[in-house]
Amino acid sequence: MSYLSDYILDAALSVMDTDSNRVDICSAEPATFTAATATYTLGNKTSISVGAPADRSPNGRKVTVASITGGSVTGTGTASHWALTDTVNSRLHAANSLSASQAVTSGNTFTLTAIDIGIPD
Repeated sequence: MSYLSDYILDAALSVMDTDSNRVDICSAEPATFTAATATYTLGNKTSISVGAPADRSPNGRKVTVASITGGSVTGTGTASHWALTDTVNSRLHAANSLSASQAVTSGNTFTLTAIDIGIPD
């Protein structure tokens, strides 16, 4: 079995803690920054909070994106995914499916529960 120390896992996750500054809700899973913030976005929230790396259950390390309130819906459609990005450096850091798809309408707001992003060890 291979092994990576918490120090190494934390180094990878710390980028999300220090550089991520936007969460988008998307109509499909994005694989690039442009897909997350332009092609598939239905809304976004800036000024987000990403916690420092911590223990993940059952193993590994994780960061937690704090719950989102007051996100701006900028398009009408069905949100099925979220994307975490660094807009300063135009980087997609992470993306995944929402726990349930949701129809959204431009001009409204959205909320998201906290999101854990982790690496098993």
